[in-house]
Amino acid sequence: MNSSNASFDWTPVDQRTVDLIRVLAMDSVERAGSGHPGTAMSLAPAAYLLYQRFLRHDPADPQWIGRDRFVLSCGHSSLTLYIQLYLSGYGLTLDDLEHYRTWGSRTPGHPEHGLTPGVETTTGPLGQGLANAVGMAMAARRERGLLDPDAPPGTSPFDHHIYAFASDGDIEEGISHEASSLAAHQELGNLIVLYDDNTISIEDDTNIAKSEDVAARYTAYGWHVQRVNWLTPAGYHENVEALARAFANARNNTVQPSFISLRTIIAWPAPDAQNTGAAHGAALGAEEVAKTKRILGFDPAVSFPAEDEAVAHARKVADRGKRLHAEWDETLTAWRERHPVRAALLDRLSERRLPDGWASALPGFPPDAKGTATRAASGAVLNALAGVLPELWGGSADLAGSNNTTMKGQPSFIPLEHQTRMFPGNAYGRTLHFGIREHAMGAICNGIALTGLTRPYGGTFLVFSDYMRAAVRLAALMGLPVTYVWTHDSIGLGEDGPTHQPVEHLWALRGIPGLDIVRPADANETVVAWRTVLENTDRPAGLALSRQKLPVFDRSAGPEQVRSGEGCASAEGTARGGYVLAEAPGAARPGRHQRAGGLDAVRGMVYRAGRFVPRGSTALAGEGAGECRGGHRAGLAGLCRRCGRMRQPRALWRLSQLPGPLPAFRVHRGEGGGRCAVEPGEGGKGYGCGKRTWRLRSYSHDLTPRPPCRAIRRRRGRMAGRHQPRAADQR
Repeated sequence: MNSSNASFDWTPVDQRTVDLIRVLAMDSVERAGSGHPGTAMSLAPAAYLLYQRFLRHDPADPQWIGRDRFVLSCGHSSLTLYIQLYLSGYGLTLDDLEHYRTWGSRTPGHPEHGLTPGVETTTGPLGQGLANAVGMAMAARRERGLLDPDAPPGTSPFDHHIYAFASDGDIEEGISHEASSLAAHQELGNLIVLYDDNTISIEDDTNIAKSEDVAARYTAYGWHVQRVNWLTPAGYHENVEALARAFANARNNTVQPSFISLRTIIAWPAPDAQNTGAAHGAALGAEEVAKTKRILGFDPAVSFPAEDEAVAHARKVADRGKRLHAEWDETLTAWRERHPVRAALLDRLSERRLPDGWASALPGFPPDAKGTATRAASGAVLNALAGVLPELWGGSADLAGSNNTTMKGQPSFIPLEHQTRMFPGNAYGRTLHFGIREHAMGAICNGIALTGLTRPYGGTFLVFSDYMRAAVRLAALMGLPVTYVWTHDSIGLGEDGPTHQPVEHLWALRGIPGLDIVRPADANETVVAWRTVLENTDRPAGLALSRQKLPVFDRSAGPEQVRSGEGCASAEGTARGGYVLAEAPGAARPGRHQRAGGLDAVRGMVYRAGRFVPRGSTALAGEGAGECRGGHRAGLAGLCRRCGRMRQPRALWRLSQLPGPLPAFRVHRGEGGGRCAVEPGEGGKGYGCGKRTWRLRSYSHDLTPRPPCRAIRRRRGRMAGRHQPRAADQR
């Protein structure tokens, strides 16, 4: 279509490219046999308009820090994003679209961060992307405050926008309320959300479950709201120019987040499938695809048409991106010359590198029988690091005083008109106040971490980690360095009753692959845990911290004294995930290790601090001393102090001797009568005695091995150890 407005030029080639998007969406789902074609078809004009005319991006540099971010919260419509990446020149090809939803492809069913260039976040669980976008908008403001706080609006190299597309499913999920209300309260003028109001979900017409006026809801939050309706009395008319005006108005509003409600017809212009629930989540069928292609002027016999002219036209956006990038580089160069100290900070943050000597600021705790709660020790760590790590920021879901998450003297991250007497602050502050919004807190922290320059943390009670589990799981999937401060970690909250007593939570959280769970047993272990968490940049971590005071152990003994049972080992063992806190004097009484704080010991022998277990660490099962294979006294630690060989009477596996990436392992009862086997990590081969019994498998989050049978054999049949099971070992 052509616009009568000279400032907006929509050519026949633009329209042909939009129609190509619809054809590619149909063909991709048809080839895969499953998928969501309808939304990709109806949002084709909106996505194309955004990428071609409004989004500041450079396909040649997907990680350009000056880019705008685009979040497809309705991740089921992943083709909406993939086809724009293909047309814009991000490296995706027609072959990638042909392999949509197939194993090993760069076009999985839902967008995955780190797999496909141009995908800013992993989406699919509805509502998560919308909350991620809120976190990205908050991070952009915080980063500007760190690097260029005095620049007039719109002039800083760190000014950029976050765009998100959301569906009815996103809007219905409760997390959208949590995140959207907080976004309005924070006055995030750099956030623009387009809501695809097509009134269709898997169960067909959304009137069966939803009847509120969504635009009015966002007006009530305090968003800048616009309505664009393509369903007119004269019929369906995709008024792209009206949508362009809405995008421009939203971009110009810098004091409110913007919400554009776009009324569409799903699967337009498929003659029979449009406006149906079937078009939402299933292939249209060969006959319907052929009919639609004829309507659009495409050959129904051709799948995945090349359409060289349309693709070449779309890829001119790369020239636009190159020009915008060059202009930004000039601005950044001028900024660097004016602010060399801040420029050095930017370089360090971009590399996710900690400053030299930062760990010297960490506190230490002297021995104290009365003890210190580990939540208090965590708070002391945050206060000590406040002046050392400006990238570290966070807060709590309305439990700051209980979680000890507030850095003393640091301003709150809040518009001036919303600061309070207890929490003064400003737009560039540091202390986050999530309100009672645990789920949004988790997803917002993910968005902050995805932006790349800062390290977020969020706090609540351990029992309320249930509210944020979906966001925590996504952080683990993406490998984001988010830290969760989960306090009140035990049933010691008896006066609050069972609703506040975490019982199964540690085990449930340890079941999330890629998540470090650390439960330190004294104040100095808490310090080492925080240090180790901050040194890791490729995964999230949860700190389970106590409300009760725990004794602070005397760790002044030297290594020889510790080995002879005359003192406690250094808290540095926390970083390895498991260590012997104290030997029984002379190792004379089998099984007599000191428990580490009485909180989280494995049979009172090997202390479990978390998942920081590198290859070569030792995992121990069973009790009792014996001789190593070299004939030396092995002692209670399981390894001979003289030759390092394994002791014989009890099962012990040294992880460096097992194939594959095995940070830790545990025994699982075989499903359906499994056979004894050690299953190493990805790429390894299993092994074992083959008897029908319990099995030992890779398990990255728990250091509680339980031997499965009388013999575990290593690869090539060599014996790794023997064990005669007892009832106590099979607890």
